[in-house]
Amino acid sequence: KCTKAGIKPATTVLVATIRALKYHGGAKLKELSTPDVSALEKGMDNLKKHIENIQLFGIQPIVAINRFVSDSEDEIHLLKSTIEKMGIQISLVECWEKGGRGAIELAEMVQKAIEQKSNQFAPLYNVNLSAEQKINLLATQLYGAKNVEYDTVAKTALKKIDELGWGHLPICMAKTQKSLSDNQSLKGRPEGYIFKIREVELASGAGFIIPIAGSIMRMPGLPEEPAAEHIEIDNNGTISGLF
Repeated sequence: KCTKAGIKPATTVLVATIRALKYHGGAKLKELSTPDVSALEKGMDNLKKHIENIQLFGIQPIVAINRFVSDSEDEIHLLKSTIEKMGIQISLVECWEKGGRGAIELAEMVQKAIEQKSNQFAPLYNVNLSAEQKINLLATQLYGAKNVEYDTVAKTALKKIDELGWGHLPICMAKTQKSLSDNQSLKGRPEGYIFKIREVELASGAGFIIPIAGSIMRMPGLPEEPAAEHIEIDNNGTISGLF
Protein backbone atom coordinates (compact mmCIF):
# COMPACT_ATOMS: atom_id res chain seq x y z
CA LYS A 1 0.00 0.00 0.00
CA CYS A 2 2.89 2.35 0.73
CA THR A 3 4.28 1.90 -2.76
CA LYS A 4 0.85 2.56 -4.29
CA ALA A 5 0.84 5.88 -2.43
CA GLY A 6 4.32 6.72 -3.67
CA ILE A 7 5.93 6.18 -0.25
CA LYS A 8 9.30 4.41 -0.35
CA PRO A 9 10.55 2.76 2.86
CA ALA A 10 13.76 4.40 4.16
CA THR A 11 14.80 1.26 6.01
CA THR A 12 13.40 -1.89 7.59
CA VAL A 13 13.88 -3.09 11.15
CA LEU A 14 14.04 -6.87 11.33
CA VAL A 15 13.22 -8.03 14.86
CA ALA A 16 14.79 -11.30 16.01
CA THR A 17 14.94 -13.22 19.27
CA ILE A 18 17.62 -15.64 20.35
CA ARG A 19 14.90 -17.98 21.57
CA ALA A 20 13.31 -18.22 18.13
CA LEU A 21 16.65 -18.77 16.41
CA LYS A 22 17.51 -21.58 18.83
CA TYR A 23 14.14 -23.12 18.03
CA HIS A 24 15.02 -23.03 14.32
CA GLY A 25 18.34 -24.62 15.26
CA GLY A 26 16.66 -27.66 16.79
CA ALA A 27 16.16 -26.66 20.42
CA LYS A 28 12.92 -27.84 22.02
CA LEU A 29 10.36 -25.33 23.27
CA LYS A 30 10.97 -26.29 26.89
CA GLU A 31 14.71 -25.68 26.45
CA LEU A 32 14.63 -22.19 24.91
CA SER A 33 15.49 -20.51 28.21
CA THR A 34 18.63 -22.65 28.55
CA PRO A 35 21.79 -21.18 26.95
CA ASP A 36 22.63 -23.15 23.80
CA VAL A 37 25.19 -21.54 21.50
CA SER A 38 25.21 -24.58 19.22
CA ALA A 39 21.45 -24.42 18.54
CA LEU A 40 21.69 -20.66 17.99
CA GLU A 41 24.46 -21.11 15.44
CA LYS A 42 22.42 -23.72 13.56
CA GLY A 43 19.35 -21.51 13.58
CA MET A 44 21.17 -18.46 12.28
CA ASP A 45 20.50 -19.50 8.67
CA ASN A 46 16.86 -18.59 9.21
CA LEU A 47 17.73 -14.99 10.09
CA LYS A 48 20.25 -14.78 7.26
CA LYS A 49 17.52 -15.77 4.79
CA HIS A 50 15.18 -13.10 6.15
CA ILE A 51 17.95 -10.54 5.69
CA GLU A 52 18.54 -11.72 2.12
CA ASN A 53 14.80 -11.51 1.42
CA ILE A 54 14.66 -7.88 2.52
CA GLN A 55 17.70 -7.11 0.40
CA LEU A 56 15.83 -8.49 -2.63
CA PHE A 57 13.64 -5.39 -2.33
CA GLY A 58 16.64 -3.03 -2.44
CA ILE A 59 16.63 -2.39 1.30
CA GLN A 60 19.47 -2.88 3.76
CA PRO A 61 17.75 -3.91 7.01
CA ILE A 62 18.69 -3.15 10.60
CA VAL A 63 18.43 -6.12 12.94
CA ALA A 64 16.98 -5.59 16.41
CA ILE A 65 17.57 -8.27 19.04
CA ASN A 66 14.53 -8.35 21.30
CA ARG A 67 16.40 -9.40 24.43
CA PHE A 68 15.00 -11.90 26.92
CA VAL A 69 16.35 -12.28 30.47
CA SER A 70 17.40 -15.84 29.61
CA ASP A 71 19.71 -14.72 26.77
CA SER A 72 23.33 -15.37 27.69
CA GLU A 73 26.22 -13.02 26.89
CA ASP A 74 27.82 -15.73 24.72
CA GLU A 75 24.63 -16.06 22.67
CA ILE A 76 24.31 -12.28 22.25
CA HIS A 77 27.96 -12.01 21.19
CA LEU A 78 27.58 -14.81 18.62
CA LEU A 79 24.47 -13.28 17.09
CA LYS A 80 25.88 -9.76 16.91
CA SER A 81 29.24 -10.81 15.48
CA THR A 82 27.64 -13.09 12.86
CA ILE A 83 25.29 -10.40 11.57
CA GLU A 84 27.93 -7.66 11.66
CA LYS A 85 30.18 -9.83 9.47
CA MET A 86 27.39 -9.67 6.87
CA GLY A 87 27.72 -5.89 6.88
CA ILE A 88 24.38 -5.48 8.62
CA GLN A 89 23.78 -3.17 11.58
CA ILE A 90 22.42 -4.92 14.66
CA SER A 91 21.24 -3.50 17.98
CA LEU A 92 20.45 -5.11 21.33
CA VAL A 93 17.01 -3.82 22.35
CA GLU A 94 16.09 -3.92 26.05
CA CYS A 95 12.78 -2.03 26.13
CA TRP A 96 11.17 -4.66 28.34
CA GLU A 97 13.64 -3.87 31.12
CA LYS A 98 14.63 -0.25 30.45
CA GLY A 99 11.68 1.23 28.57
CA GLY A 100 12.56 3.75 25.86
CA ARG A 101 16.17 3.92 27.05
CA GLY A 102 16.59 0.34 25.94
CA ALA A 103 16.13 1.22 22.27
CA ILE A 104 18.15 4.45 21.93
CA GLU A 105 20.89 2.79 19.86
CA LEU A 106 18.29 1.28 17.50
CA ALA A 107 16.53 4.63 17.12
CA GLU A 108 19.82 6.30 16.22
CA MET A 109 20.56 3.63 13.62
CA VAL A 110 17.13 4.12 12.05
CA GLN A 111 17.49 7.91 12.05
CA LYS A 112 20.87 7.67 10.34
CA ALA A 113 19.53 5.29 7.70
CA ILE A 114 16.67 7.70 6.97
CA GLU A 115 19.03 10.65 6.64
CA GLN A 116 21.38 8.76 4.31
CA LYS A 117 18.55 7.82 1.92
CA SER A 118 20.68 4.97 0.59
CA ASN A 119 17.89 2.40 0.15
CA GLN A 120 16.10 2.18 -3.19
CA PHE A 121 12.97 0.09 -2.74
CA ALA A 122 11.92 -2.04 -5.70
CA PRO A 123 9.05 -4.56 -5.86
CA LEU A 124 9.94 -8.21 -6.25
CA TYR A 125 7.58 -8.63 -9.22
CA ASN A 126 5.60 -6.69 -11.79
CA VAL A 127 1.92 -6.81 -10.82
CA ASN A 128 1.00 -7.32 -14.47
CA LEU A 129 2.46 -10.83 -14.37
CA SER A 130 -0.10 -13.60 -14.05
CA ALA A 131 -1.17 -14.55 -10.54
CA GLU A 132 0.53 -17.92 -10.93
CA GLN A 133 3.81 -16.30 -11.99
CA LYS A 134 3.71 -13.99 -8.97
CA ILE A 135 3.01 -16.88 -6.60
CA ASN A 136 5.86 -18.87 -8.10
CA LEU A 137 8.27 -15.96 -7.65
CA LEU A 138 7.36 -15.62 -3.99
CA ALA A 139 7.63 -19.33 -3.32
CA THR A 140 10.97 -19.81 -5.05
CA GLN A 141 12.76 -16.54 -4.29
CA LEU A 142 11.46 -15.71 -0.80
CA TYR A 143 10.55 -19.10 0.65
CA GLY A 144 13.25 -21.25 -0.97
CA ALA A 145 10.91 -23.72 -2.70
CA LYS A 146 11.90 -25.73 -5.76
CA ASN A 147 8.50 -25.21 -7.36
CA VAL A 148 4.80 -24.81 -6.58
CA GLU A 149 2.06 -27.41 -6.61
CA TYR A 150 -1.60 -26.32 -6.91
CA ASP A 151 -4.61 -28.35 -5.77
CA THR A 152 -7.46 -28.55 -8.28
CA VAL A 153 -9.53 -26.11 -6.20
CA ALA A 154 -6.69 -23.57 -6.31
CA LYS A 155 -6.23 -23.92 -10.07
CA THR A 156 -9.95 -23.42 -10.65
CA ALA A 157 -9.95 -20.30 -8.47
CA LEU A 158 -6.94 -18.81 -10.28
CA LYS A 159 -8.62 -19.37 -13.62
CA LYS A 160 -11.80 -17.67 -12.40
CA ILE A 161 -9.86 -14.72 -10.96
CA ASP A 162 -8.13 -14.25 -14.29
CA GLU A 163 -11.44 -14.44 -16.19
CA LEU A 164 -12.91 -11.76 -13.91
CA GLY A 165 -9.99 -9.46 -14.73
CA TRP A 166 -8.43 -9.43 -11.27
CA GLY A 167 -5.21 -11.27 -12.12
CA HIS A 168 -3.22 -8.01 -11.93
CA LEU A 169 -3.70 -7.71 -8.15
CA PRO A 170 -0.73 -8.29 -5.83
CA ILE A 171 -0.37 -11.44 -3.76
CA CYS A 172 -1.09 -11.70 -0.02
CA MET A 173 0.23 -15.14 0.93
CA ALA A 174 -1.50 -17.01 3.76
CA LYS A 175 0.98 -19.51 5.25
CA THR A 176 2.38 -20.65 8.56
CA GLN A 177 4.46 -18.14 10.49
CA LYS A 178 6.51 -20.95 12.02
CA SER A 179 8.55 -21.69 8.92
CA LEU A 180 9.80 -20.01 5.76
CA SER A 181 8.01 -22.84 3.96
CA ASP A 182 4.35 -23.89 3.93
CA ASN A 183 5.12 -26.66 6.44
CA GLN A 184 5.52 -25.57 10.07
CA SER A 185 7.76 -28.55 10.85
CA LEU A 186 10.47 -27.38 8.41
CA LYS A 187 12.75 -25.22 10.55
CA GLY A 188 15.83 -23.17 9.72
CA ARG A 189 16.26 -22.48 6.03
CA PRO A 190 14.34 -25.13 4.06
CA GLU A 191 15.22 -25.45 0.37
CA GLY A 192 14.30 -27.59 -2.60
CA TYR A 193 10.83 -28.55 -1.33
CA ILE A 194 7.41 -28.32 -3.01
CA PHE A 195 5.33 -25.32 -1.94
CA LYS A 196 1.69 -26.45 -1.92
CA ILE A 197 -1.25 -24.11 -2.57
CA ARG A 198 -4.51 -25.74 -1.48
CA GLU A 199 -6.89 -22.90 -2.37
CA VAL A 200 -6.97 -19.29 -3.55
CA GLU A 201 -9.31 -16.49 -2.51
CA LEU A 202 -9.96 -13.07 -4.02
CA ALA A 203 -10.23 -9.97 -1.83
CA SER A 204 -11.13 -7.49 -4.57
CA GLY A 205 -12.10 -4.76 -2.12
CA ALA A 206 -8.79 -4.93 -0.26
CA GLY A 207 -6.99 -5.43 -3.57
CA PHE A 208 -5.28 -8.79 -3.02
CA ILE A 209 -5.21 -12.33 -4.30
CA ILE A 210 -4.84 -14.67 -1.30
CA PRO A 211 -3.21 -18.06 -1.93
CA ILE A 212 -3.64 -20.36 1.08
CA ALA A 213 -0.64 -22.64 1.55
CA GLY A 214 -0.38 -25.74 3.69
CA SER A 215 -2.30 -26.34 6.90
CA ILE A 216 -3.03 -23.02 8.57
CA MET A 217 -5.69 -21.60 10.89
CA ARG A 218 -6.44 -18.17 9.43
CA MET A 219 -8.48 -16.88 12.38
CA PRO A 220 -6.42 -17.07 15.60
CA GLY A 221 -8.11 -18.95 18.42
CA LEU A 222 -8.41 -17.54 21.93
CA PRO A 223 -8.12 -19.56 25.17
CA GLU A 224 -11.18 -20.23 27.32
CA GLU A 225 -9.46 -18.35 30.15
CA PRO A 226 -7.70 -15.21 28.80
CA ALA A 227 -4.34 -14.33 30.38
CA ALA A 228 -5.70 -10.83 31.12
CA GLU A 229 -7.86 -12.29 33.88
CA HIS A 230 -4.73 -13.00 35.91
CA ILE A 231 -3.12 -9.58 35.46
CA GLU A 232 -3.49 -7.13 38.36
CA ILE A 233 -2.16 -3.67 39.19
CA ASP A 234 -1.98 -2.47 42.81
CA ASN A 235 -2.25 1.03 44.26
CA ASN A 236 1.50 1.53 43.84
CA GLY A 237 1.32 0.83 40.13
CA THR A 238 2.99 -2.59 40.43
CA ILE A 239 1.79 -5.04 37.79
CA SER A 240 1.59 -8.74 38.58
CA GLY A 241 0.47 -11.82 36.67
CA LEU A 242 2.31 -11.13 33.43
CA PHE A 243 3.97 -14.56 33.52
